[in-house]
Amino acid sequence: MRILFTGGGTGGHIFPIVAVKETLALDKEAEFLYVGPDGFAKDIFKKKGIRCKFILAGKLRRYFSLANFTDILKIPVGLIQSFWHVFWFMPDAVFSKGGYGSISVVFVSWFYRIPIIVHESDSVPGLANRILASFAKKIIISFETAKEYFSSEKTILLGNPVREELTQGSREEGRKLFELTSEKPVVLVMGGSQGAQRINEIVLNTLPRLLEKCEIIHVCGEKNYKQIETSSQKKLYHLLPFLEEEKLKHAYAVSDIIVSRAGAGGIFEIAATGKPSVLLPLSTAASDHQKKNAWALTKIGGAIALEEKNITMNMFLDAVFELINDPEKARRMGEKAKSFYKPDTNRKIVEEIIKLAK
Repeated sequence: MRILFTGGGTGGHIFPIVAVKETLALDKEAEFLYVGPDGFAKDIFKKKGIRCKFILAGKLRRYFSLANFTDILKIPVGLIQSFWHVFWFMPDAVFSKGGYGSISVVFVSWFYRIPIIVHESDSVPGLANRILASFAKKIIISFETAKEYFSSEKTILLGNPVREELTQGSREEGRKLFELTSEKPVVLVMGGSQGAQRINEIVLNTLPRLLEKCEIIHVCGEKNYKQIETSSQKKLYHLLPFLEEEKLKHAYAVSDIIVSRAGAGGIFEIAATGKPSVLLPLSTAASDHQKKNAWALTKIGGAIALEEKNITMNMFLDAVFELINDPEKARRMGEKAKSFYKPDTNRKIVEEIIKLAK
């Protein structure tokens, strides 16, 4: 069986693909190929046994940008590349995570009459998936609210794939790995696969007060690391550019509270690990989908959400300290977050892929 993966090239596309591939590999002898833009996919997929063929991809922007003019030229090139790579691999099924980088691959796969599954992670689908839905045999969604955007006949709610290994961390290993030295609660700060400038600023501006009550593991993003490293050397503050899953699983396990963006990948990982969280949705996210993602978790009591454009330093500190000062509330919030996670998601998605591939 041959399975082709495609997506936009960010962590929100790549990590669910890894989760699906690892579950597929448990059941079937299969070959895997990723066709799409590079991003930071190459190194991750190489370690996971997924071959890669990278293509040019023009982004579909719904606003004026000079990049629109150069991206128009990338689209036909990416289409030709997709025709070539898909023809020579000729998969039994395609699993697309959406994003502008998947458009030419899905179109070409449809042209070759290869069955396609489109997976939508967010509460409000992106433009690419709305376009690609018409080419898909099956559409899998993560949030109930996404149903209204797709055909009810081929849409099913299964959730967002999470790498199983992330639920298998050790608190003891985490303390050793990150050299935690106090008995204070541990706050894990995550900005998504590329970091989050605004979260970094808020944490740094409130750092002295935070460190009075907690020890911090701060994953700031590769592009922000050097700048922050030179300005923030403190005993209880552990700064990291990025965490691969072998270390990330222990960071989740050792943390008492998580501060994060509200991308679907992050939300479902937080839920899978049963942690209370303070979410700061990205205010510029398309269709305000991060705010709506966060709302889905907060309305069941599984998180605290703060609007980025209105947030103050005191509001942020109050939210974090509310959970630190009331461990019982934090525990209940973690349990409610855990109930949001669907542990059989990976298996059910794989079952749908196998059905199409037969």
